[in-house]
Amino acid sequence: MKKIIALLLAVVMVFALVACASTAKTDDTAAETTPAETTETTEPAAEETEAPAEEETPAEPTGDAVGTDIKIGVVLIGDENEGYTYSHILGIQEATKALGISENNIVWKYSIGEDESCYDACVDCVDQGCQIVITNSYGHQSFCRQAAEEYPDVQFVAMTGDTARADGLANFHNAFTGIYEARYVGGVVAGMKLQQLIDEGKVEDKNKNADGKIKIGYVGAYPYAEVVSGYTAFFLGVQSIVPDVAMQVQYTNSWFNITAENEAAKALIADGCIIVSQHADSTGAPSACQEALDAGTTVYCVGYNVDMLAVAPTAALTSPTNVWEVFYEYAFNAVMNGESFDTNWSQGYEADAVKLTPLGESCAPGTQEKVDETIAAIKDGSLHVFDTSKFTVGGEAVTTAPVDLTYYDYSTGSPVAVYQGETKEAISDGYFHEGELRAAPTFSLRIDGIIEDADPVA
Repeated sequence: MKKIIALLLAVVMVFALVACASTAKTDDTAAETTPAETTETTEPAAEETEAPAEEETPAEPTGDAVGTDIKIGVVLIGDENEGYTYSHILGIQEATKALGISENNIVWKYSIGEDESCYDACVDCVDQGCQIVITNSYGHQSFCRQAAEEYPDVQFVAMTGDTARADGLANFHNAFTGIYEARYVGGVVAGMKLQQLIDEGKVEDKNKNADGKIKIGYVGAYPYAEVVSGYTAFFLGVQSIVPDVAMQVQYTNSWFNITAENEAAKALIADGCIIVSQHADSTGAPSACQEALDAGTTVYCVGYNVDMLAVAPTAALTSPTNVWEVFYEYAFNAVMNGESFDTNWSQGYEADAVKLTPLGESCAPGTQEKVDETIAAIKDGSLHVFDTSKFTVGGEAVTTAPVDLTYYDYSTGSPVAVYQGETKEAISDGYFHEGELRAAPTFSLRIDGIIEDADPVA
């Protein structure tokens, strides 16, 4: 029994994620080690760090790479034992393997806080001869940018950041995936399941609101554009299959809080939500759904970033996830060739930079076919996630959405404009152009049919 309990605790811990915009306190001490080799892309590393596996013979470089002597600095908010950072580690490992870059050419900086230690880590990477330095947390951005200004011959990338385009430094870049596209497809998966439940007569009166719409729920971290963009995409995906739905968003005010996420999901389930999704970074919500399903309550979930089937084998349907190696291979190859690369990079299904984890056993028949159809439509441009004909705001059609690209510093409580950006229109050709004005999400419209809970779970 002790072994079983230990195993379950390990599963919970290794699935913990740090959000891209994390403000959680981290260990300020820089750890500089080499991550263990792994062959799995959907399971986090073991709780205890193992010694690196013996290095395999590198693959032949792809493209027109002039050599593999590039040195890469990687500054990480966490380590391989938490899912968000782990996904970046995997992406970098896959990209370097494809390009024939030795593991010895990577300088790993683990558990670097969103403070001056990030700047110090970036500078140390430069001192060790790195031609490109990556930071992976939103709070690293200002320190990464500071180093970029001081070392113009080195390329710096602030993953998930949003200032590079406005700032104008030639060697400073932002990158983020079009994860909202995968969230929409995850909503399609949920919609297919919901339609099956309707057909089987498993949707009860408690699962409907006063207007007769079927209730679904969403556990969100913060009311930021990144979260709003994601939950809206998910909702529209569900609506594409089952139009008469209403969604309640329950915030936790934390990117990672297993207890709060679990309690938020339980509150949504108690309110009658029959589908629950998340933009929160632990297994708390899927675990709550599985517990409720096992107890006889009809509820299913769509996770985030990692496969949730280990903790919710019959409740979990799928999870939208990022494929970070697509960007990393692109950026590393450019540096190897002495070429410039995008200041503001954001790609989704068209570049295979996002995907769904494997569909769970509880998915409705025909789901895979519908998923394939939806992805194909996104890729060929016949389907736009934020098609303005598909939603209203305050009962009115939306024809304009000006986006202020000024970068604000919220660290002191009151927003301070650090970089003055332009205000640009995000809607044209009948849809909101997410990921085109900057890498980080900009969609923050509160569309009809979605209610945000005013009292976040503590």
